[in-house]
Amino acid sequence: MSEDYIRIENLTYQYADTDVPALQEVNLEISKGEYVAIVGPCGAGKTTLCLTLNGIVPKMFMGEMVGRVTVGGMNTVEHEVREIALLVGMVFDNPEFQLSQMSVEEEIALGLESRGIPREEIRRRISEVLDIVGLAGYEERSPMALSGGQQQRLAIAAALAIHPDILVLDEPTSNLDPIGKQEVFEVCARLNRESGTTIIIAEHEVEVMALYADKIFVLNEGRIVLGGTPREVFSEVDALQSIGLRVPQVTALAHILQMTAGKWDGEYPITVDEAVETIQNRWKESAHA
Repeated sequence: MSEDYIRIENLTYQYADTDVPALQEVNLEISKGEYVAIVGPCGAGKTTLCLTLNGIVPKMFMGEMVGRVTVGGMNTVEHEVREIALLVGMVFDNPEFQLSQMSVEEEIALGLESRGIPREEIRRRISEVLDIVGLAGYEERSPMALSGGQQQRLAIAAALAIHPDILVLDEPTSNLDPIGKQEVFEVCARLNRESGTTIIIAEHEVEVMALYADKIFVLNEGRIVLGGTPREVFSEVDALQSIGLRVPQVTALAHILQMTAGKWDGEYPITVDEAVETIQNRWKESAHA
């Protein structure tokens, strides 16, 4: 697909019971197979933006929308949510809101049965997606008996069973402990890397986004205020901090060293490995000076 695989043009959306638009004049493009992070302070419009990608906004909320959202060639206003759901899988911040069945395999089968998928194909897909998310052998387990990270991986598995090209995750680790967060991030990275799944994730874990994302869009008060590669976005330390967002710790440290003592030349690191490599290289240069 081309650059307009996902295209949002001049999008403004305002919920019926609010005085201020949740999204204002949003424009962005996402290519097939990209890993895209959406970051921003609470109330910035991240959830609303995610919900426009499968038509839940505006189809299932009272409000007014101006602009255009096109996903895989489908205008989300002109197509039903159930049609777009075949292309776009959604995972929300609290997996318990998405889990309703008595067993793991029943949870995954639910969406497939509603689409008339043959029984043998359902069994095959259950096995396939449980293997992908690392839950093989949990078929008979109650979803409520799983850990938070396992529940979120089950929600991802249920979305993947439909074979979506795009997986949208709205703050999927906000209620998880560090181990659960790592489980979810590793699954998403593997899906993107090995299956070419387009990942769109609203997330606060900037260190992880620096490591995995191809693009980052920063939302504030419903507007995109920054967009680009992780390096381009996280290099704007002052701009991000001015709206209450933090940057990766190594980036913040390099910025402090440069601003207070002029001790950092060149690009700021955005990952620990980059910081270590840069410091080691400078030590070597100093030793040979």
